[in-house]
Formats: sequence, structure tokens, C-alpha cells
Amino acid sequence: MSVAAQLSEEFAAGPARLRVDVYGARPIEHVLDDMSFLNYRLAEVRIAPEVTVPEPDIVLRKDAPKDVAYDGHAMSFHGDWPAGPIQKVIVTMLALRMEDLGLHPFHGSAVRYRDRTILFLGGESNHGKSMGQIEACRRGALLVSTETTVIDESGKTVMGSLQPFLRKRTEGTERADKAGAEAGALKFFGSMPTWSTYTEPSDVDLVIVPAIDGNYDPSCSEMIPFERQFQTFHALQNYFLLNEVLAPGFPMPLVDTDDLRRARADFVRRFSDRSYYFVRAATPQVLLDQVDRVL
Repeated sequence: MSVAAQLSEEFAAGPARLRVDVYGARPIEHVLDDMSFLNYRLAEVRIAPEVTVPEPDIVLRKDAPKDVAYDGHAMSFHGDWPAGPIQKVIVTMLALRMEDLGLHPFHGSAVRYRDRTILFLGGESNHGKSMGQIEACRRGALLVSTETTVIDESGKTVMGSLQPFLRKRTEGTERADKAGAEAGALKFFGSMPTWSTYTEPSDVDLVIVPAIDGNYDPSCSEMIPFERQFQTFHALQNYFLLNEVLAPGFPMPLVDTDDLRRARADFVRRFSDRSYYFVRAATPQVLLDQVDRVL
């Protein structure tokens, strides 16, 4: 006899939907008690008022020996897992469902600056996308996104996360190597500026791959096609956790396939047919001075 789920809950990010089923002896009200990580890593993630997805995308079976597995459609957690790994997997599975709908989460921030939409791409190194966004907003830019920018097949920004920093890390995601949430901003700016948001879909006019480091002399180089695609592919792959351990002894299951990677690479080829610049700078202020020269 099959056992009914203790809870079925549906998460939504834009038009993408994700169902999570929970089995266990102890009643729970929600899959996650805190949604801040989901909204930081994606955009506008919310709990739907009712479940509409016919089959679960994630299954939590709490009364079982600890394990995690992926069958090509659904991720299954067995045993007692903290919220951290579960929320990371929700992000990954939502990113896959967004790709199914032609939406691509980029690890990058974006602003509307001087009548252009500029994407600060995290790329391979992730050295300055947030600071570049904050400095642009200090100079009057409107905020499009912070940690994540969701871009459609035509290259338009359609939504994005709006929190510049993750202020709290859930159990299972602690990182001693990460500085305090606003440490860099306080060092460079003294205090956080305020800004308004830009919510209209817009073509990405310019991509900046920043490298902020106090040892650098300023430089600005237009990137060749291979560099553009290489850095962009990194920014898309960031959501699939292929290099992460979810818990000691438990790597993230492989959710990627050759077909998905080829489709992603084809989108990257098309998206990268626009201006990209690699900018080295000691501070966000110098970074934006270089961007102003490009504009």
C-alpha cells in the first residue's frame, strides 16, 4: 500500500514550477522555514497557493537511511537532511525547469545605466559583479538584478534577484571563507547606497567581466568570441552544483546531460554575439570609470 505524502508544496520562479513532496512521521508546515536563500540565488521565488505540477520534482523521505539520488527527473533525499542542501537543490531543479521554458539564470548582476542594460558577469572568477552593480547604482543606474539575472532566448533580461548580499547561511551551507555580507561594500563605499529598480524587459547591450583587486592597474580589453562564450558558460553552469558536496560523503548528483549542455552552449553562442569587455581595476570606482569610457 502506498503511503501518502505528509506535505506537497509547489515553488514558483516566474513561469517555472517545482513540486516537492515530503514523507515522514512528523508533520511540517513548509519544506523550508526561510526563503531568503532562494530569493537571493534566483528571483521572485514564492510558494504557490496550490499544487498544480502532476509529479514531484523533489522527494524528501525522512524516515530512511541517509542518501540522495537523481533519476533524470526527480531528486530524492532520504534521511535527516538540514535545510541548506535542500534549498540548494531546489535552486538547481528550478533552474532546470526555467531552462525548459527558455529562461536562463545567469550568475551576474545587471543595471540600467545611461540608457543601456549592462550585465556584470560572474564568469569563472566572480571578482566584482556585486561591487560593479553597487557603484553603477551610486552613479544613478537603476537596478535590474543582483546575484542572478534571468535572460530569455532572445537575450532580454526578464527578472532578477534584488538582494545584493546573503546575510544568513542555513545549516549545511556555512562558509568560513566568505567575508561578512557587507564587508566589501563598507570598505569601498562606507555605507550602502539606495537605488530604484528597472523592471521592464530589455536587451543586454553590454557585458562586463570584472576583476577587482587592489594589485591591478586599470585595463579594459574587448573579449574575443571564445572568451565571451567561456565566461558565459561558467555563469550558466553555476546553478547546477556539479562541483559541490551536499554533505560529507554525499556529492551533488549529476543533473546535467549532453543534450542540455549542447543546448546551453548553443544559447551561449547566440547570446555572446554582443560587446563584452574584461575590466581589471583596483576598486569599483575605477571599474566604472573604465565602463564609462566604453560607453
